[in-house]
Amino acid sequence: MRHSARLDFISEGLPIILQSAQGFWRAAETLEDNPREAAVLSGLAEEESAKALILIDLVRCPVPEVGKRIGRIVKKTLYDHLSRMIYANAQSWRPTNIAQLQEYVDNERQGHLLDGGMSEYIVPNWSLYLRESTMYADIEVHEEGIPQWNDPNRWGGSTIAIRPIALQIVEALEVLGVMTRAGLQATSDIWGNVDFVKDEGPVEARELSKQLGARLDSEGLVTDVATEQHARLFYNHWQLPMYNLKFDLVDVPLERLEAQREAAFWNEVGEY
Repeated sequence: MRHSARLDFISEGLPIILQSAQGFWRAAETLEDNPREAAVLSGLAEEESAKALILIDLVRCPVPEVGKRIGRIVKKTLYDHLSRMIYANAQSWRPTNIAQLQEYVDNERQGHLLDGGMSEYIVPNWSLYLRESTMYADIEVHEEGIPQWNDPNRWGGSTIAIRPIALQIVEALEVLGVMTRAGLQATSDIWGNVDFVKDEGPVEARELSKQLGARLDSEGLVTDVATEQHARLFYNHWQLPMYNLKFDLVDVPLERLEAQREAAFWNEVGEY
């Protein structure tokens, strides 16, 4: 697909994705007496918002590099639950550069990890486990091998969370004109001048955001409903482009976890 056709296609889909995310969130807000169901819908709103951010990051990617990255971005990030959850959560992180952002992502994509006061428990990836455990009543088998039932109602909070930051950012990008066809062209023209792969960070991102904001304004793409809060989200909270990051689940060998657990135990015992 040619770059112009890709921008056409993405500009057509972004409003659909945003409406889907907003619909899930509006429904979640009505379920005050059903916290588990509200949590499920809130999570879906976050994942839908992440889809929009992933596609906009594809637009921010330098055009000559898109061909090498689009397959991974679409097949392994856009359509993967864990990748979308990490993408959404990452909007609140403040890394110093892309390399550190990858480290943050790596911490969230481990298949299993140690937990407990003495690192005595081997547990699955928490984001995936919480998603599935909140959504489904099911049989679980933990390390000790004893099957037990998961009651999804025990995972619902007492009150609905605040509007997801990922959704807030996508809404800000919409009212500021980024998600229009002309806005995507401007985004590609400006952000495509810098390839965010390692040392690039907030300094470069802030300058590009300023350039994009000025162009959106000069082309009359900023809507009348845009507020200072939308501008703050655009300039201060829109995460660094993540088109070159790895999001797929990391398979952690059981032997490594057991060795780490034993080392943690003896380190704790050695203090007495």
